[in-house]
Amino acid sequence: MKVWIKLLLGGLAGILAAYFLPQDNERIMAALGWLEELALRIGRYAVVPLLVFSLSIAVHELRQEGRFWSLVFRSFVFIAGTGLFVIASGLMVIRFFSPDRIPIHIEEELGTVSLDTAGNILALFPSNMFRALGGDGVYLFPVCVFAFFLGLGLSYDRNYTKPVITLIDSLSRIFYHIAVFFSEILGLVMIILAAYWAVRFRNVLEEKVYNDLILLLGGFSLGLCFIILPLFLYFLRPKLNPWFVLYGSLGPAICAWFSGDINFTLPVLLRHGKENSGIRRKSGTVTFALFNTFGRAGSAVTAAIALILIIKSHSRLDITLADSLTIGMRAFFISFFLSARPGDGAYAALSLLCLGYGRGFEAGYLYLKPLAFYLITIGTFLDTMLASFSSFAIARISGYQEDKSPRHFI
Repeated sequence: MKVWIKLLLGGLAGILAAYFLPQDNERIMAALGWLEELALRIGRYAVVPLLVFSLSIAVHELRQEGRFWSLVFRSFVFIAGTGLFVIASGLMVIRFFSPDRIPIHIEEELGTVSLDTAGNILALFPSNMFRALGGDGVYLFPVCVFAFFLGLGLSYDRNYTKPVITLIDSLSRIFYHIAVFFSEILGLVMIILAAYWAVRFRNVLEEKVYNDLILLLGGFSLGLCFIILPLFLYFLRPKLNPWFVLYGSLGPAICAWFSGDINFTLPVLLRHGKENSGIRRKSGTVTFALFNTFGRAGSAVTAAIALILIIKSHSRLDITLADSLTIGMRAFFISFFLSARPGDGAYAALSLLCLGYGRGFEAGYLYLKPLAFYLITIGTFLDTMLASFSSFAIARISGYQEDKSPRHFI
């Protein structure tokens, strides 16, 4: 059975199970919350060693070919270009299709979410280099920096480094197959994630105050990822059928939707990129790592749309074009600093946008606190699909992609 079918069946089973669970039982909700954390840890279990060894060998191989920095530059061009396009599209959608106003919810919690950018920069260079690998697997940027320097070191002198290169290459393949094992059992894990997601979604639907925003964000994300973004692949040469690329990305899309965690989705994304999209390891590992760290435009545009709705709901002033552009540029800037928030990027971005906008909306993100999980879902889904399509395009342009037959997709 194909992986995406396992994930889909697990998701549907979880949604079905959720409708038999009492939604007002605090003990059951606490148990589901604990099970969700366990499920996320299972999905992220192999991500650090896989990233360390695969990225190290990719950096080494690309430097041997003299193409590492050109691939990095091309990746950042795609990150910036797709980010600007997605955020501009979201601002146009909320400007012309405004949902109903949302009510004011009085919350006791008034603290804001902080990205702790200064602390995160310090974490990139701990006093002991090996401490970069000793984290909890949430903030992966220090791991990428460690792998980058390890890859550089492999080019020192092949007489000394050849045995180490062989070892790291072997470890990369070993941990890849360990990640494959976990991706095969994620269908069972998905039952837990989908059940907890569906219980919260049912509670939100029963309030009947967020339905318009739910439909707007859902329609925007699905239309963008299933129609608009695939059409851009028509411009690639040689020509290809973009719907095959979309079909090959269904597994990561399902993982992103129900988990809301970009790190949970990363091993599945790496596997589908290699085995479905034909992206070679040296290209895919680098581009997926860069998008995981800097390419969070999906979370940013979700936050921007949410902020504009909050302003429209609780202010008589109209949102001018200048206001929209300011919010959009702030969201674009924030998208580069969400790497330490893999599981709540959209909500963290919304908090920062509210704080930056001011004018009495510093705590406006609390109005959407009941819908936070859905904002995170949409943001992670968009982040994942942008990474999938962009990495495929970069690999094809760079000559690191080979066509795969859909009947051989995993």
